[in-house]
Amino acid sequence: MKSAKLQQQIENEILQSYQSLYRLAYSYVKNPDDAMDVVQESAYKAILHADEMHFRETVKGWLCRIVVNTALDLIRRRKRESLTEEIPETGREDTYENIDVMRALDTLDEREKTVVMLRFFQDMKLSEISSITGESLSSVKSILYRSLRKLKVKLTEGDT
Repeated sequence: MKSAKLQQQIENEILQSYQSLYRLAYSYVKNPDDAMDVVQESAYKAILHADEMHFRETVKGWLCRIVVNTALDLIRRRKRESLTEEIPETGREDTYENIDVMRALDTLDEREKTVVMLRFFQDMKLSEISSITGESLSSVKSILYRSLRKLKVKLTEGDT
C-alpha cells in the first residue's frame, strides 16, 4: 500500500460522499437495498485496492468509477441469472422521481448513461468524467451531446 495516509484519505472521502455514492448507485440499480450493497462493496474494493489509485485521479472520481463499475457488474450478473419466478414487491419506498426522465435514461447505452449521470446527477466537470470513464475529453463531450439529443427526442415524442 502507498501509505496509511492515502487509505485514511479514501476512508474519509467515502464517509463524506456516502449519500452521493448511494444516489449514483441507485440511479443504476433502482433498488435501495441493491444500491446499498453496491456502495458497501465499492467501499470495500476502494479500501482494499487503495494502492492502485493513480496520482492523477481525484479520490472522489476514483470512487465514482468503482461505484459505476460495481453497479454495472451487478446489472450484468442479474441479466445472466434466469429467474423462474419473481416475487412481487410488497412495499415501496416513497421517493420523488421523474419517471419519464428515468425511463428515458434507460434507453441510453452504458457509456451514454454514465456520462449523463455523472454530469447532471453528480454535478461533475467534463474533465472529471473523462478521468473516471477513461474517455478523452472530446469523446465525453460528444457522448454527452449525443445523449442529450436522444433524451430530448425521447422526452418530447409524447408531446406532439
